[in-house]
Amino acid sequence: MGNENNVNPNPTITFEAETFRRIQPEEYLRKFVQQHVRPDGCITTADGSSMVRIGNTTIVCGIKAEVSEPKLNFPKEGYLVPNIDLSPICSPRFKPGPPSEQAQILSENLNKLLKNPKVIDLETLCIQEGKAAWVLFADIVCVNYDGNIFDACVMALISALADVKLPKAVYEDGLVKATEEKIIALSFIRTPYSISFAMFDGKHLLADPNEMEESIIKSAITIAIDETGQLCNIWKVGTSCTPEQLRTCISKARDRYVDITSIIEKARQAT
Repeated sequence: MGNENNVNPNPTITFEAETFRRIQPEEYLRKFVQQHVRPDGCITTADGSSMVRIGNTTIVCGIKAEVSEPKLNFPKEGYLVPNIDLSPICSPRFKPGPPSEQAQILSENLNKLLKNPKVIDLETLCIQEGKAAWVLFADIVCVNYDGNIFDACVMALISALADVKLPKAVYEDGLVKATEEKIIALSFIRTPYSISFAMFDGKHLLADPNEMEESIIKSAITIAIDETGQLCNIWKVGTSCTPEQLRTCISKARDRYVDITSIIEKARQAT
């Protein structure tokens, strides 16, 4: 399966999307507009945004910055609030109403990845200690679901965070004053991505499993690593795997990380 962040290096995937756009242009546009986003991935009301496609799974992430009081336990920090939305628009498997159990688990795992250790230097979001700080609300919306949702959500969030620009803000007389120009980028401590594998028949590892593959496998492993190759987290569901299989997944994840960063960098240069 290929990856996309606004531009798609995989010609097969590009052809599928282009064919859909030509044959059913109204439905193609509707898929995006219903999620308040243009097909090019741009969210004009957001302070940072991105669109990522892995195979036929498409994720749009928009980040909105607001000013709030810092948390009592962390008076010198701002904070990041991610939320993953899996609506019936992306797949009939999801129903209207409160977030599904899958969406809640995905959001929880994403929160863990962001916090331990931290991805963003949250102290740089502080405007005035104990008084005011930036809060980044990240809405991660699935436009089309075809499996491997977590990897796509992580990629979309990291890319959107890298796109964020904040105004210079000061705290005076109980008020926050900000410049109109947005020029301050976020300060990254590390840049993690996740790479998922499905295990078929207890011995075959399938990278980037799609929805059909996920529906029939009995075990899956997700490896999160950063730019140094350090493990950030490992999630596993289903039956057990051997130490050798785990080592293979970690090794392949490190190789895959290099590919992901290269694809995203090319996408950024093209925008």
